[in-house]
Amino acid sequence: MKRIILADDHSFIRLGLIQILKDEFPSAEIKEVEDGETLVKEVTLHDWDLVISDLDMPGRSGLESLEQIKLIKPDLPVLILSIYTEDLYAVRVLKAGASGYMNKNAAPYELIKAIHRISLGRKYITPEIAEKILHQQNHKKLHELLTNREFEIFKLLALGKTITQIAESLSLAATTVSTHRSNIMRKLNLSTNSELTRYALAHHIISDIGF
Repeated sequence: MKRIILADDHSFIRLGLIQILKDEFPSAEIKEVEDGETLVKEVTLHDWDLVISDLDMPGRSGLESLEQIKLIKPDLPVLILSIYTEDLYAVRVLKAGASGYMNKNAAPYELIKAIHRISLGRKYITPEIAEKILHQQNHKKLHELLTNREFEIFKLLALGKTITQIAESLSLAATTVSTHRSNIMRKLNLSTNSELTRYALAHHIISDIGF
């Protein structure tokens, strides 16, 4: 693993990850960026052996960045890190082309294990992810029918964000967010934001603490 680019908007997270990577790959060149826009730009302009990206970043999310990266360089392996458990995002990011998905609470050796597996051209899939994929094949929930963009907006709406706030955070027009909201409500058979929040809580998409 010669050239790794690391994307996370928290400097202390990047610092910890870089230390883990340097311990295992002392000769590797590691580039750090703090948002999705810069990540996609770096991938476009330069060659990398691996992308490690946070899922939640300001502006372009890690999931959106992943989709763009796979259009630009489809063979470039991408490992997504997140605070969210596997049952919420793992299948989405794998379907979008990621080589692996890992919770940030995982032990450092799991990160190294994932990188070595990915470097062999294989997917890093935990038993939890494998179980989720199997379960999804037989039991699709309504929110799993949402597109990735709709799911991001759904989560923000459930957290009480306004159309304007969501538009600003995702760099979208307010009318575009409103259209997505209408589609979300239709697909989930909901009528109000309070119903949407209750649905998100019931399916553990947001927590009472997070709300």
